[in-house]
Amino acid sequence: MGLFYFDWTYLVFMLPCLILSMICSAKVKSSFSKYSQVQNSKRITGAQAAREVLMAHGITNVTIEHVSGSLTDHFDPRTNVIRLSDPVYNATTVAAVGVACHEAGHACQHAEGYLPNKIRSVIVPVANFGSKLSWIFLIVGMLLPAKYSVLILIGIILFSASVLFTLVTLPVEFNASHRALDTIKSTGMLNDSEYDGAKSVLSAAAMTYVASAASAVAQLLRLLLIFNRRQK
Repeated sequence: MGLFYFDWTYLVFMLPCLILSMICSAKVKSSFSKYSQVQNSKRITGAQAAREVLMAHGITNVTIEHVSGSLTDHFDPRTNVIRLSDPVYNATTVAAVGVACHEAGHACQHAEGYLPNKIRSVIVPVANFGSKLSWIFLIVGMLLPAKYSVLILIGIILFSASVLFTLVTLPVEFNASHRALDTIKSTGMLNDSEYDGAKSVLSAAAMTYVASAASAVAQLLRLLLIFNRRQK
């Protein structure tokens, strides 16, 4: 059966992951929205919180900038810039502090040469190339007779690079949140209840990466099963 026909492999491998992704996405939006309504007692902005994390780790060469949008926060290792979104940069909410500190955690990883982060950086171009090219081989291989199934195998190998990227991303994201929460606690940026709120936001965000990795692995297993069926 072709790759794009609805069959039992989709039900078994992809539908549960799709449901998980939807649940995680809803959870992170709900958690962020909830704690975006809660002001932190010290009125620390997201930008100030990120700077606090950097200072706590002795990092002075990272710039903090504003970026438009919501949940568009990120650290750019190429320019050593933390970019914080509208609800984070100047906001004094518990959610803003949590998200900002998480991005500062990524900057700390980069500065300290955190191994999983270095591995992910190496994989990025390979994963981008593989994810784009893989589907060309997969589609062509599915359209051609079974004797051309080697094209499907090439597509699977290329797709595996993006799967590896999602798996390596997990420890990077969890570690950034761990650094953020440790610094929040050690510096006293937030009180206990506020700390729990920030932890809730970051935990919900982390689960979206788990769902993404699960979906990538499930897709890979599905493709391998389809390839195996084509060999019979």
